[in-house]
Amino acid sequence: MKVIASSLRKGNVVELEGKLYAVLKAENFHPGKGTPTTSVDMRRISDGVKVAERWRTTEMVEKATVDERDYDFLYADGEGFHFMEPTTYEQIAVHPDVVGEDDVFLSDGIKVSLRTFEGVAIALELPMRVTVEIVETEPVTKGQTASSSYKPATCSNGIRVMVPPHIGPGTRIVINTEDRSYQERAKD
Repeated sequence: MKVIASSLRKGNVVELEGKLYAVLKAENFHPGKGTPTTSVDMRRISDGVKVAERWRTTEMVEKATVDERDYDFLYADGEGFHFMEPTTYEQIAVHPDVVGEDDVFLSDGIKVSLRTFEGVAIALELPMRVTVEIVETEPVTKGQTASSSYKPATCSNGIRVMVPPHIGPGTRIVINTEDRSYQERAKD
């Protein structure tokens, strides 16, 4: 299936010269003068080699047909990360290279979207937002205005994020998984 290059996102699978590539990062560039381009970092599924490609944003790219289903995270061990399909209870082990730096977001029972090709997991997509708890942050400085001052905080999963001054340890917040930024205070 052909799609325009600017619609590619992390986790998509692209076919180039007969080989499958998992998209790791896709960015669109719109210079003031010249042609807008899409820069894509990919990993070749067959051997894990990383490749960078650049297309015009309107160019057509072959998107591979892969099986995409929701899975629940179970646990991680020496073999990799284990997920279960909730309706069939079928389990799948995912190689750490596929998960990459997103392993910090994998907590008990989190639902993810896994893309598989011929029974092998090739790409993982996290939910857009994840709720975590703040374990450590700097104390509020008296007289600090709340307009644009943010302070660093460490979350329960080890991620460091900038939060507003009123957020303290023990507060549950929502993080955007794509850019790892603070979104809002959790409503639970």
